[in-house]
Amino acid sequence: MMSKESGIELNGLHHLALVCKDMQRTVDFYTNKVGLTLKKGFDLPGYGQHFFFDMGGGSELAFFWFNDAEAAQPGVAAVKNIVGSRQGNISSAHGSMNHVAFSVAADKIVAYRDQLVARGVECTPIVDHNDVVTGSDAGEHAQAQNKPWLQSFYFLDPDGIMLEFCADLQPGLGHADLPVNAQGIKSDGSQITGISPRPTPP
Repeated sequence: MMSKESGIELNGLHHLALVCKDMQRTVDFYTNKVGLTLKKGFDLPGYGQHFFFDMGGGSELAFFWFNDAEAAQPGVAAVKNIVGSRQGNISSAHGSMNHVAFSVAADKIVAYRDQLVARGVECTPIVDHNDVVTGSDAGEHAQAQNKPWLQSFYFLDPDGIMLEFCADLQPGLGHADLPVNAQGIKSDGSQITGISPRPTPP
C-alpha cells in the first residue's frame, strides 16, 4: 500500500527475477513439480537466457541464466551493473535475486520516473522491451522484434538492489525457446548466439 503523499501507485509485483544454474532443470522444476505455466522464454545473445513463469494475479516469476554467473554464494549476491551500464552486464550469482520489478500503469511510468529523479533517485532512461522470439521459430515471428512488449526503467536501492518500474504494453507472444543446461547447450544441441559452451565441471 503506497502512501497518498508519494504520488506513485504500484499495482503489485510485476516480476521477481532470480538466477539459475541450469535453465532446463529450472523449467522442469517449476512446470512439472510446482505447476507454474511457462509464459515466455528467450535468448539474450552474448550472455544468457530469460524465462518467465505465470504466478497468477498478474505476477510472474522470472529466471536468468548467465554464461558468466558466479557459483551460488549464500550471503553474497547482487547485480554486477545496472541495466544499460557501460561497465558490463547485469549478471549475478546462481541462486541470487537479480532484481524486483513493480507493476505500474503504462500511462504513468514517465511521471513516476520524473518524481523519483526529483527526489534524488538516479534512474536509467525508460527502456522499451520488444516482444522477443528466439530459436528455430524466430523467422516466423520477425514482426515481434518491432513491437514493444514492456516498458520500464531501473534504479538501485541504498544496498545496491536493482529495482524496476515495469508497465505492460501488450500481452506479447506466448513463446518460449528451448532452455539451456548448465553448460549453455539446448536439447537440440544449439547454443545462444555469441556464447561459447561452458566446460563440464569435473
